[in-house]
Amino acid sequence: MINRIRGMNDILPSDSILWNRIEAAFRQSVALYGFYEVKTPILEETALFTRSIGDATEIVEKEMYTFEDKGGHNLSLRPEGTASMVRAYIENPETDGEPIARWFYFGPMYRYERPQKGRYREFYQFGAEAFGVAAPEQDAELMAMAVHFLNDIGLKDVTLKLNSLGDSSDREIYKEKLLAHLRGYENELCEDCKRRMTTNPLRVLDCKQEACIAAASKAPLIIDNLGEEAKTHFEKVKHTLDSLGIKYVVDPHIVRGLDYYNRSAFEFITENLGAQKAVGGGGRYDALVEQLGGPATPAVGFAMGVERLIALLKDQGAQSLPSLDFFVIPMGDAALEYSMKLGARLRSEGLSGEVDCSGRRLKNLFKRAERIGARYTIIIGEQELAEGTANVKNMETKEQQRVSLDMLSKETLK
Repeated sequence: MINRIRGMNDILPSDSILWNRIEAAFRQSVALYGFYEVKTPILEETALFTRSIGDATEIVEKEMYTFEDKGGHNLSLRPEGTASMVRAYIENPETDGEPIARWFYFGPMYRYERPQKGRYREFYQFGAEAFGVAAPEQDAELMAMAVHFLNDIGLKDVTLKLNSLGDSSDREIYKEKLLAHLRGYENELCEDCKRRMTTNPLRVLDCKQEACIAAASKAPLIIDNLGEEAKTHFEKVKHTLDSLGIKYVVDPHIVRGLDYYNRSAFEFITENLGAQKAVGGGGRYDALVEQLGGPATPAVGFAMGVERLIALLKDQGAQSLPSLDFFVIPMGDAALEYSMKLGARLRSEGLSGEVDCSGRRLKNLFKRAERIGARYTIIIGEQELAEGTANVKNMETKEQQRVSLDMLSKETLK
């Protein structure tokens, strides 16, 4: 027997129903805000991720699926979506000089890490990126769109947490202050964080080891070290969120996990997902387009994980069973032939349903009707066929009645 690869899962009907609900809600939300889909390749040059995400991140150091192909090219399965979207923005200018682009994506990502609830080696992310607008109102609008989506799928107990990472000059000054603080705790830090002190000390703030968390909790805060422009930008983001009625919490410890962020950084946090509290997040990345070879272009975006949302919706008791309008049970060959035609006619009216072709016992077929969530079962035997009627059972109320075959329609199966 050949088993699936650890950390890569089959998406079965109990999950795919919620999956489709999430995807449909996201596509509806981005359409309302004027975002358009871009599909990028799963494989990219490794350099795209090392240059954008940063050499000193966990993703690049430990988690990427990287290999050399037969042509000697160093390739990686994409571990996140933003870098590929930036590459596509630079490589495919289709806006005739218009720098503003509002794009979204939906697809699989890959990271080699220990699988846990809501976090796998193959996982699906969706996100949106707004290129070409530096205004803080754009940051707030993107957060508002994400909140609109979360409300639409009915997700509860999610908090928007917000911070500012300042500009590059602010961060350089802050890094020196942070490094001076961390040196006093160097012997207590994990080995990874001892190394991060020399590569990117901000990454220490994102470590999940208890000793590192304790050291980071006493560290100076980047939000207290913002320059005037970054401070003004942050205040306008908060003001816009307030005016839109979007609730948020300022959390000075939000730093995000990737190196390309500046100014706004935000996460959607829940306490209902075990160790993984982030439902999704994002921020502004004004230097990344230019860093990857494009023109200087401000940008802001966010991403969320499908599997994490499914886990949360299930915990809330979301309905994950299939639902059909009808299930036809024919009793005999003649009834089966007629039932096939009846099923086709009902589907042409927009009803969803199944016609049984197995000939199993009636008791088993009623169990199947319940499993597939059929609203009505329609039983047609030789006597019913001769009389031009069917036994129709409402599976919710358990009421059963004889209905003329000619009367079976979208109107009678409400």
